[in-house]
Amino acid sequence: MLPVVEVMPVARKPDVFVRAVTPEEGRRLAQIARRSKVPIRMRRAVVVMASAQHQPVGFIAKLMQVSESYVRQVIHDFNEKGFDALDPKWSGGRPAKTDQATRDRICQIARCCPRDLGWPFSTWSLSKLAEALRINKIAELSRETVRQILKTGGVSWQATKTWKASNDPDFQAKMARVLDLYDHPPVDGRVICVDEFGPLNLQPRSGRGWFAARRPRRLRATYRRTQGVRHMFGALDLRTGQLYYRIRDRKRWTEFLAFLKSLRARWPGQKLYLICDNYSVHKRAEVRAWCVDNAVELVFLPTYSSWLNRIECEFAALRYFALNGTDHRSHDEQDDAIGTYVRWRNQHAGPVRDFAVGSKIRRPDYLTNVA
Repeated sequence: MLPVVEVMPVARKPDVFVRAVTPEEGRRLAQIARRSKVPIRMRRAVVVMASAQHQPVGFIAKLMQVSESYVRQVIHDFNEKGFDALDPKWSGGRPAKTDQATRDRICQIARCCPRDLGWPFSTWSLSKLAEALRINKIAELSRETVRQILKTGGVSWQATKTWKASNDPDFQAKMARVLDLYDHPPVDGRVICVDEFGPLNLQPRSGRGWFAARRPRRLRATYRRTQGVRHMFGALDLRTGQLYYRIRDRKRWTEFLAFLKSLRARWPGQKLYLICDNYSVHKRAEVRAWCVDNAVELVFLPTYSSWLNRIECEFAALRYFALNGTDHRSHDEQDDAIGTYVRWRNQHAGPVRDFAVGSKIRRPDYLTNVA
């Protein structure tokens, strides 16, 4: 007969429970379990609360989908450290593959044109940049690591932009004159920004709005644009912020002069400083002569510098809120939409101040860095 071997039963680990929890600590644990935005902190708080209710370790482990050793460790840590044991202890992770000098070099390479470095394309993608780093034995990194290095180094994916620099030899003096009128309006008159807006043709204009998901508003396509175009003369009074306008079929010097006469009649006895661009109509001899005789000074912007005219942003807002997303079928309907918006805008207008504060155009070296 085989000898009888006595099998000793495996000893079950004794249950461990959290220390006695005060009512105040219980309320704090419940608050953490309900509102904490850190999942680890929330899970540990639930473990401690369950143990405080004398739930066994095995039951808590099944409830939270964790191991029993994890539950025991949380309970022991809470007994020793209190609420500090609920905070996650983040480790530093594995050491970085690159040092700071290598990361700076990667950012410098990303800012270069690939053709200048002997590659047959004009822009980097993350995969192409990672391949170039690997082939040149600079670093062997994943695309995500390269993206994070570029983000940390202040290099982002952006669209190229164009900028037309002014070729006006008197650019600095003219810009200084315009900015001085904006910053220090003369006490003997008003500063008025004048410009034309248009052409105002009848067409469906794309725009943005709030619609049901995947059901944007549809506009008709345009094949023939009839009824011609119209033009708008606009003037912005910087003292009050009011916008004045006239819509005409043409924008010849005669229409422009008539618009100036309406502005002159609006503020009798005050000198008007009109800021306008170099459109030939503005420089017409008849217009200049009338301005000299009627206390109106024409302040011309530098060439290719219409952005210095404060009324431009008002025209952008008018286009966005009054015209975009519309499909007017007649000029009268479109003129009414413009007039309604301008009246609403003037009811909410205030003095116009602080033009381009902190902008690079205020720096002394702006002229050398415009292009």
